[in-house]
Amino acid sequence: MASDDSNNIYGYEPSIPAGVIFIILFGATTAYHGWQLFRAKAFYFIPFFIGGIFQIIGYLVRCLSNGHTDSTALYAMQTVLILLAPALYAASIYMVLGRLIVFLSAEHHSLVRVTWMTKIFVAGDVVSFLMQCGAGGLMAGDDPDTRKLGENLTIIALIIQVLFFTFFLLTSILFHMRITKSPTALSREAGGTHHWRRSNILAKNWVTLLLALYVVSALILIRSVFRLVEFIDGYGGFLMTHEAFIYIFDTLPMCVVMVVMNLWHPCYVIRDGKGAYLARGDFEGVPLR
Repeated sequence: MASDDSNNIYGYEPSIPAGVIFIILFGATTAYHGWQLFRAKAFYFIPFFIGGIFQIIGYLVRCLSNGHTDSTALYAMQTVLILLAPALYAASIYMVLGRLIVFLSAEHHSLVRVTWMTKIFVAGDVVSFLMQCGAGGLMAGDDPDTRKLGENLTIIALIIQVLFFTFFLLTSILFHMRITKSPTALSREAGGTHHWRRSNILAKNWVTLLLALYVVSALILIRSVFRLVEFIDGYGGFLMTHEAFIYIFDTLPMCVVMVVMNLWHPCYVIRDGKGAYLARGDFEGVPLR
């Protein structure tokens, strides 16, 4: 329910119980990601791990905002941290597809040349990230015109994020279709079946890793579209002044994204000479090469 307090920047009183619940959930999945990252030396997942830390701090600040809803600094801090986390997730997710394609020796099936894939997608992600950082600084100001400029910059950044993620999702699906039609020798050796309908989704192989990438990409895409609509609706709009929407369309999906990548982490599948598997008892192994 929107607040009648004219000094309330949020339009409601941020929920402490909801914030605490997700601080605990994000804390647990982030800690596990940290263990997976360092245990398997999967350092390309550092941005993803940092994204989890951003979520924890962001929701902590939301809790601290309860009773201090007139604080521009607290409002801007939690907004920026929660906005930026998915961009950090995206950076790691983009790198996973390139590594998987190389691991399967399937570069010829990729729509985008693998040597350029990570550079293109991460570059778009970095542009979106920096624009959102700048927008956060503008939204921290007291001047309504400056805040409006920050909102418009955020809209542009989210449009860039949506476009790049859509292209990435299409690139992933096309690669999957091509390698299913014309498997490589290594994709046959790497465990599982090429057809997702005949795959054990609980297994740890390249097919289930691709399926996990589809799920998390779709969730981040849906979240980004929601955020885009929210900012187009504007400061003080219906979506921005009702807390339930952020938890339904941003918080919960991003928590699911982190858990999905815990369960189907690329460190269970990809061995590219730069990282190691987790313990063999924890996954369906892939022949070393």
